[in-house]
Order: sequence, then C-alpha cells, then structure tokens
Amino acid sequence: MTSEQVAQDAMQIILHAGEARKYCTDALKDIEKSDFAAAKEKMKLANSEIVIAHRVQTNCIQKETEGEQGEYSVLFAHAQDTLMTVYSEINLAKRLIEIFESFNERLTQLEKINK
Repeated sequence: MTSEQVAQDAMQIILHAGEARKYCTDALKDIEKSDFAAAKEKMKLANSEIVIAHRVQTNCIQKETEGEQGEYSVLFAHAQDTLMTVYSEINLAKRLIEIFESFNERLTQLEKINK
C-alpha cells in the first residue's frame, strides 16, 4: 500500500469513527432527557458508522496479511486508536441506556405506589 492509500484509509476510519462518536454523544443527551427510544435510534446509527470504520481497518489488515506491505503511519495509528476508543464509548452508552431505563422504570413504579 502506498503512503497515500494508508492516509486515505486512516481518514476514512477517523471520519466514520467520528460520526459514530457524534451519534453516541447525541444518544447520551437523549438518555439525559429520558428519551430512550431516541437514544436507541442514535446508537443504531453509531453502530452503522463504527462498522464502516472497522471494515476499512480490516481491509488494511487483510492486505498486509496477504503480503502487501504498508508503511508505518502515525495517522493510521491514530485512526486505530480513535476506532477503539469510540468502540468503548459505544459499549458504555449502550449499557447506560439499559441502566437508566431500569432506573426510570423503578422510579415510575415507586411514584405509582406513593400516590
């Protein structure tokens, strides 16, 4: 792979991981408003973007395993770091939806009991 191709792939990973992060952040804002349906929709969009970023990375790795040597790139290393960080953010946001949905249900039931 040429250094230009490595840079293009890195930018694609960063672009799609960045979009996934944006949707994830928007989902967290929806959680704050107890709008869990909207949060789940945003997480679906985040997942779609992270899958695209992951495919680009996987294609690069496959090329290298097939003998197509690429040059080391700080930009590509940054892209991979961004990808993995956003994966973690997505996993945490999904878990937060579950936690806050459960909390909200329990709170609603307590409010019914106390009426």
